[in-house]
Amino acid sequence: MKKLMIIAVAFVALQGVAYAQGPQKLDRKDKMHLMHDLSPEEAATLYTKKMTLHLDLNKSQQDDIYNISLENAKKRKEMMEAYKAKKESGNMEKPSKEERLKMMNAKLDHQIAMKAKMKKILNEEQYAKWEKPLARKKMKSGDKKRDFRKKEHRK
Repeated sequence: MKKLMIIAVAFVALQGVAYAQGPQKLDRKDKMHLMHDLSPEEAATLYTKKMTLHLDLNKSQQDDIYNISLENAKKRKEMMEAYKAKKESGNMEKPSKEERLKMMNAKLDHQIAMKAKMKKILNEEQYAKWEKPLARKKMKSGDKKRDFRKKEHRK
């Protein structure tokens, strides 16, 4: 009977500790691993549904955005596989200045093209709403809580 009581108390204590920790939020790295396992079609579907909820898209817009996001997801998957193959072969070396410049230019060209495509698909109100969170993400220096803590420590 004593053993049963000890087990019951231990179980209750374990449940209390688990409850005290609360639900765990996924950080960016964990989210990337979740997205890593998705096929390009699944990733495109999720992106399209998020955009539909955020911007209230009609069926034609949903189809256009799905096609764009599917194309982007396929390219991203190919790049990840090429990177993984290069890493496994042991040929990983730091890119030169010219290679970094070329990669950054390609990334910016892709963003400009994506912006132009979205401008064609979305109406003015939707486009403004789509661009607003994007600008906030790009310009944000870091987490507000973290920045607040830094300011507190400086005083």
